[in-house]
Amino acid sequence: MLEWLKALFGASKVEKAERGTPLSANLSINRRRLSQSYGNSADVIIRELKVGPRKIRVLLVLIDGLVDKTLIAETVMKPLANHGKHWKSPRQAFTELKQGLLPNIGIRATTTLENLLGDISRGGCGILIDGVAEGLISVVPGWVQRNPGEPDTEPVIRGPKEGFVESIRTNTSIIRRRIRDPRLRIEEYELGRTSWTRVAVVYIEGLASQDVLGELRSRINRIDVDGINESGQIEELIEDGPFSPFPTILRTERPDRVTGGLLEGRIAILTDGTPFVLILPATFTMFFTTPEDYYERYWIGAVLRLLRFVSFFASLVLPGLYVAILTFHQEMMPTALILSIAAQREGVPFPGAVETFLMELTFELLREAGTRLPRLVGPAISIIGALVLGDAAIRAGLVSPAMVVVVAFTGIASFSTPLYSMAIGARILRFALIILGGTLGLFGIIAGLFALLIHLCTLRSFGTPFLEPLAPVVLSDWKDALVRLPWWAMRTRPRLLGVEDPIRQVPGLEPMPPREEG
Repeated sequence: MLEWLKALFGASKVEKAERGTPLSANLSINRRRLSQSYGNSADVIIRELKVGPRKIRVLLVLIDGLVDKTLIAETVMKPLANHGKHWKSPRQAFTELKQGLLPNIGIRATTTLENLLGDISRGGCGILIDGVAEGLISVVPGWVQRNPGEPDTEPVIRGPKEGFVESIRTNTSIIRRRIRDPRLRIEEYELGRTSWTRVAVVYIEGLASQDVLGELRSRINRIDVDGINESGQIEELIEDGPFSPFPTILRTERPDRVTGGLLEGRIAILTDGTPFVLILPATFTMFFTTPEDYYERYWIGAVLRLLRFVSFFASLVLPGLYVAILTFHQEMMPTALILSIAAQREGVPFPGAVETFLMELTFELLREAGTRLPRLVGPAISIIGALVLGDAAIRAGLVSPAMVVVVAFTGIASFSTPLYSMAIGARILRFALIILGGTLGLFGIIAGLFALLIHLCTLRSFGTPFLEPLAPVVLSDWKDALVRLPWWAMRTRPRLLGVEDPIRQVPGLEPMPPREEG
C-alpha cells in the first residue's frame, strides 16, 4: 500500500506526511502535546472555551507578543460567541468556522502537530475543537516592526527614500507596489530546522532565466542548517566563489535597485528578519553603480561612475605602487619630488614597505573603531584619532608626511565604492599588493594585478561571467557598464541573462526639439 501511494503521489510528499504527528480527535491529548512542546513558556497562552448550549470544547493557542489581541477578539472570539449557539456537533462547528465564520483571509486547516506549532510561531492563533482531528490557524500577526525608512548604507541625494525592513511580507508588498505586473512571481521556502526562517525568491516570469532559476532552487533546497538569521548566511551557502575576496551576489537595502534588477531579468532573494536583499546574477560593474546614476542626467551619472572605477583602482594599487617606486624605482619620479620625499624620510626608522603597512593597518583600525562605536561619537573619534595619530607620528619621526598623504588619499578613494562588500575586498587585497611591491617592485604589482584579472575572469555568478560585458565582450551591454548612456538609448536588457523578452522599450524615444513652422 505504501509503495502504491508513493508511486501515485510522489515519495517525498508521503514521507513528509509520515514524519508529522497527526492531531488527535481528543482535545485533552492535543492540549497535553502542545503543553509538552512549549514547556512552561510564559508567553504561550493555551485557553479552553465551552461554546454554545452543547458545551462544545474549543482550545485556543497563541503566543503573546506575536499576535494582535484586538484582532483575535474581533475575528475569533466574537464568531465563537455569536454562532456557537447554533452548532449541533463539533464537525459542524469546524466546517462553519473554516468556510467563512472567521472573518480573516489567513485561515487554513492542518492535520499535523508540527504544522500547527509552526503556524503559531509565525503569529497565528491555533483553534482546536474536541472531536475533530484537525486544527484551524487564524493568521493574526501583531508584533512590532520598523517602518520603512531611508537606508543607512545606501543614501542618495536624488531618489526614493524608502528602504526595506525586517518583515518579509512588508518587503514583498513594497516590490508589488513598484511592479504591478501579474507575472511577478514570489516563491517561499522555509530554511533552518530550528529557526524556520522564511525566504522568498522573487522574479518576473518571462524575463528571468529558467536555467538560473533551476540552479537557484537546487542550491536553496540543499541548505540544511539549524537556523538562518540573516541573508549573509544564505549568500555564503549558494554563491559561486566561496573563497574569492570579491562578492558574486549583490546585496542591497533599496527597493529601486531590486526592481531595476528584476526588470533586467535578475532574481531577488528576500529573508525574513533582515532588510538586506540579495540580487543575482551579479556582475563586477553592478557594484559601482548607484540608483542615483539613473535619476540624474546621463552625463553626470556617467562621469561619477567612471570616477568610482578610478577611485577603486587607486585604493587598491596606490600604497603598493608608492612602496615599489620608493624602494626600487626612484628614477621614475621627478628629481625634485624624490629629493623632497628623501628629506622627509630622514630619520624614519622603518623601510617604506613596513611604514606603509603599519599606517594602513592603523587607518583600518581607526575605521573599524569608528564603525563599532555609538553613532553619535563614532565619526568624531575616527576623524580626530586619524588627525592626532598622523600628526603625532610625523612629529615623532615614525612616518613621513608623504606617507600620511598616500594613506589618507587611499582611504578617501576607498569610501567612493558604493557597496561595502566590494570595498572590503579591495581593503584586504591592498595589503597583499603592498607586500608584493615591497619585495618585487613594479614586477610584483603587475604580477598581482594580472593574477587578480585572471581570477575575475574565472568567476561566475550562477553561470553568468562576473566581468560581463567586459570579458567576454558584449558590446550591446556597454551602454550600462563603465558609463551609462541616456535612457532612450538603453533599448535592450543584458544579453547574457537569457531573457525571453530582450526589448525593454520602443525605439525613437530620443527627445527632439520642436520644428519651426514655415
